[in-house]
Amino acid sequence: MRKSHPIRRAVLAGAATVSGIVLLLSLKPASDPASASAAGAAPQQTAAAQEAPQGGSGAQRTGTQSVTGDVARTEYGDVQVRLTVSDGRITAVEAVRAPQGGVSGQKSELAVPKLNQEAVAAQSANIDTVSGATYTSGGYKKSLQSALDRMTASGAPSGSSSGAPSGSSSSGAAGSGAAQARTVTGETAQTDYGPVQVRITVTDGRITKAEAVQAPQGGLSGQKSELAVPKLNQEAVTAQSANIDTVSGATYTSGGYKKSLQSALDKAGG
Repeated sequence: MRKSHPIRRAVLAGAATVSGIVLLLSLKPASDPASASAAGAAPQQTAAAQEAPQGGSGAQRTGTQSVTGDVARTEYGDVQVRLTVSDGRITAVEAVRAPQGGVSGQKSELAVPKLNQEAVAAQSANIDTVSGATYTSGGYKKSLQSALDRMTASGAPSGSSSGAPSGSSSSGAAGSGAAQARTVTGETAQTDYGPVQVRITVTDGRITKAEAVQAPQGGLSGQKSELAVPKLNQEAVTAQSANIDTVSGATYTSGGYKKSLQSALDKAGG
């Protein structure tokens, strides 16, 4: 009987080993679904991660866009406007076509910078006609409106054609929006050809309009002012600072303009 104990022990040990193997085999299928579900979760997360860049690129498209309007025919030539919208606001406008040559070209040089400035300030095609350039102004506004319509159709904020973007950042009524606009006049800057003084309108912390209340007048200096000041006004609204380019041929006027503009920004807290 004593010799039979080792055999029993071997049998019992073998039975225990077999039982352990059976238990392991029975547990393995149960772990497979979990691992399968874990494996399936990764592709879902990857797909979700792939969707995020698409959404990001969409936000980028609506962040900054450039759209060219239709060509507007006038009695003195074609007018076509291209605008840039950044974060729902018109930040730059330019005429890629305008009447050229002779008196028509001279009128375009005077009118287009003013129209560009008005478009940025108004945030719509509801802008004033430039005196002496009625046909160019009319064509400009038509092309500008078509560009705004295209921008709206492409998914940009619908207010871009009506001036709403500037007010969309404020949930208040129109009266409260008007109360947020203020006008600040800079110090007079003396130049070799006459004083220059700039006045700006600031709405919700942004320059919405810039104008020179003083500029060199008479003779060649006056002609240079007529050409340079509208461009400087537009640059000030676009740059939102006094860091703007000097207009070629009007170095002194440009320098005085920037000095007065900077003083106005300092007074406005910008």
